[in-house]
Amino acid sequence: MPSRAEVSYFGAGPAPLPTPVLEEASKVLLNYKNGGIGITEISHRSADATAILENTISGLRQLLDIPAEGPDGYQILFLQGGGSGEFSASVYHMVGLWVEKRRKQVVEQLGDSASEEQVLEKLKEEVKKMKIDYLVTGSWSLKASQEAARLVGSEHVNVALDARKANAGKFGVIPEDKDWSLTQNKDDSAMVYFCDNETVDGVEFPAFPSSLENGGYPVVADMSSNFLSRAVDVRKYDAIFGGAQKNVGTAGITIAIVKNTLLPPHAELAKSDLLRKLGLPVGPVVLDWPTIAKNNSLYNTLPIFDVWIAGKVMDGLLKKHPAQASMPRIQGQQDESEKKAASIYGVLDKYPEVYTVVPDKSVRSRMNICFRVGKEDERDAKEKAFIAGASERLLQGVKGHRSVGGCRVSNYNAVSLESVEKLVRYMEEFAQSK
Repeated sequence: MPSRAEVSYFGAGPAPLPTPVLEEASKVLLNYKNGGIGITEISHRSADATAILENTISGLRQLLDIPAEGPDGYQILFLQGGGSGEFSASVYHMVGLWVEKRRKQVVEQLGDSASEEQVLEKLKEEVKKMKIDYLVTGSWSLKASQEAARLVGSEHVNVALDARKANAGKFGVIPEDKDWSLTQNKDDSAMVYFCDNETVDGVEFPAFPSSLENGGYPVVADMSSNFLSRAVDVRKYDAIFGGAQKNVGTAGITIAIVKNTLLPPHAELAKSDLLRKLGLPVGPVVLDWPTIAKNNSLYNTLPIFDVWIAGKVMDGLLKKHPAQASMPRIQGQQDESEKKAASIYGVLDKYPEVYTVVPDKSVRSRMNICFRVGKEDERDAKEKAFIAGASERLLQGVKGHRSVGGCRVSNYNAVSLESVEKLVRYMEEFAQSK
């Protein structure tokens, strides 16, 4: 049986965690702080649990330079349901904000003498204009757009970008902003939604979209698979979320960073009875950002152990990348991620007769490196041989997603440089033997 140190794991998620974190976790599972009970047994409302939450929030604020106070600050929320749950949560929240804002405008237009029925009828006409903009660049943003259409109706969903149309029906490119069709009137857009890194398709936005730089559109981003892997200007986003099980921790918690202007007392959401009258959905309370924020992420039983894991991972990143003047704390991790990715892409590009990188070079993901092995007529056998050879060398988790096939190397934060070097040596050997 191989030891943990001998195995290099490149799975797409759940992903590897730092060994020191797991070693400490094995101890606190049995006895937390010498209290005689394990960390999974302590109350989520205890002082110990509160301290764990505060430590994890503090670590994240330091790593991404997230402001806390005032309208330009952000709340950090811990939820359950994964990124898929936040597909729905973001729709419920941003639609609720949009409706209440438009209701107030209608009341102002009609005057104080207008009846509730008059306001409702006018608001129904306004709601017909509402759109949610989606930039569909891969499987996960596609699923998010489909969930929005299921919740509010396809007439309210504007797929401003379907990258497949520019790539013969397949994902792998991100066309220039000028080719997008965002809702023309920004006030009619409840949000612009995109997935910063597509885990399945190996596509990553190289930077924040320039067409969204000047504001006007509320911007929500799914960063599940590149969270804490590079510097991000949080202030450009209204909300960011990500499942923890890639770069941050274990499956079980989702982290949301939500701007204060989207939450009470800075903003109000439409009441549930009004949404029902308008034919719009009312979301479950466990996905309600204001409720979670008001209760310090403890509205229901939060898996504190998962928060503890995330906090320890963040502590490790803070120790690994000390503060430097004029540089974001996470910059060191970005440099490491880019170095590892460049090494893998380097060997893929070196042998074009053996390897084919799936996405266009301009949008290659640093986190999820997707490629095919061999020419089309021999691909199945070649890829099986590549995966089998990798497994023999204890290089695990390199098989592509079931929906697209091929091979995929996930280069998350806990994947060491040594593991990448082992993989690159194998890829060299495989290419030279064919």
